[in-house]
Amino acid sequence: MADPILQLKQINKSFGPVHVLHDIDFSVYPGEVTALVGDNGAGKSTLVKCVAGIYGIDSGEMLWEGKPVHVHDPRSASALGIKFVYQDLALADNLDITQNMFLGREIRKFGFLSDGEMESKAREVLTGLNVRTVSSVRQVVASLSGGQRQTVAIAKAVLGESRVVFLDEPTAALGVAQTRQVLDLVRRLADQGLGVVLISHNMNDVMEVADRVAALYLGKIAAEVFAKDSSTAQIVELITAGRSGDIGLSTATANEVM
Repeated sequence: MADPILQLKQINKSFGPVHVLHDIDFSVYPGEVTALVGDNGAGKSTLVKCVAGIYGIDSGEMLWEGKPVHVHDPRSASALGIKFVYQDLALADNLDITQNMFLGREIRKFGFLSDGEMESKAREVLTGLNVRTVSSVRQVVASLSGGQRQTVAIAKAVLGESRVVFLDEPTAALGVAQTRQVLDLVRRLADQGLGVVLISHNMNDVMEVADRVAALYLGKIAAEVFAKDSSTAQIVELITAGRSGDIGLSTATANEVM
């Protein structure tokens, strides 16, 4: 088994008197999809924002390829190779696919935009991800479907030196066919060696593409299980009660974090 690319050890985060994250241990492995699941208010967004450097952690440490790192802001997370695709996608509707993928990191030569090179690289990334739903990298984003927009946002995230990608509810509000396209893309990212973190409420999606599932319960990791050895019912129980059978938090521990 490969060593994790990203590790969080004993992460704690509070906002005033409210203790949101309790001693979180979480790992992301190359070539695997790890689903991060939990009910609303379980701490998923806070955990992701700590990884992104938006929130500072109160205690604990983050390891990158086994070495301690300090992520102070999203730029330093990106420099490591940690990328994020949030639900709002952060795409500009009035720009085309190439312009969106290079927005804020345009390639310039002699002071001028190297439009042809950016277009070539955008096409190369989409081809490498085996994306067939986009006919031209010069399509304006406003003309794209929800699934195509999600694809562009993911391609934008993995453009360059990406090692870990966090995807926040990538199939939310998508139809059946578009969901299929996005899930296939998520799996291909992992197959290409990236560590993928899938944040989702859709247990069907989770069970289909995830290798591991980490269930958050009231700010604490209730359990991490292999998807192939688990079931939707077990994961739902971990999310809602913090325990399923002999797996998960003890009753005393679950009560401590309530």
